[in-house]
Amino acid sequence: MAAPFALEPEPGFLSLQEVPLLVLVGLTGVGKTTLVAALGLPRLPDRRELVDRYVLPRYGARPPIPREERFRLTRRFREEFPGGVAEVLARGYTEPHPLLLFDGLRGETEVAYALERLPKALFLVLHAREITRLKRLLTRRDAFDQVALRPEERAELQALAQGVLGPGELEEALALAPLEEVLAKLKIVAEEKRNYDPLGPLRLLFGHPRALVLDTEALTLEEEVRAVRAFLERAGFPGVPLQ
Repeated sequence: MAAPFALEPEPGFLSLQEVPLLVLVGLTGVGKTTLVAALGLPRLPDRRELVDRYVLPRYGARPPIPREERFRLTRRFREEFPGGVAEVLARGYTEPHPLLLFDGLRGETEVAYALERLPKALFLVLHAREITRLKRLLTRRDAFDQVALRPEERAELQALAQGVLGPGELEEALALAPLEEVLAKLKIVAEEKRNYDPLGPLRLLFGHPRALVLDTEALTLEEEVRAVRAFLERAGFPGVPLQ
């Protein structure tokens, strides 16, 4: 079930600073979409939609645009608003709910902003190795993941893999898809790592009473759902129905 979102107060709406939230944190390919579907919680418009509605128009852009252009514009937005998408979220209003899910935030700065400005928010941090995220990108076939790969970038990205993938991991990825597709998806993983330190949210939230960290490589989906249910019960949401 989708909940409305507005940047101006409307009759019956509450500030998101007053609404209990479960905020997913993680980069592309960590398994957020799969877990969102499994939890079945009512949710706000996701990160992609908020960027489409409130960030891209600020710079005269309209979706769909290549991922690298989105990275450039969201980076520009963070230069003006250091809290990034978390600033959009914290300024929002919605209908009251026992608990709403938001997918999601990235990077330590966005999470720190939300931690301070959204006092009723809980945080669910998903993480996986870059090679795992790359493999998931290669198999999910999402048109949103397309990037423009110039011929001169091929050698650059092969060198870039040395800072993103471990020895032999590029060969693992190449066994799944043609070279051009692997390099295109590697560009997404590398750009995200450059724009959002994947370890930042872990440093900030590991062991925090308002956060749960899940290694999506080590856990099955069923184990993740059980862990989330137990976390919500400890946080005072024992009656929230999960699928």
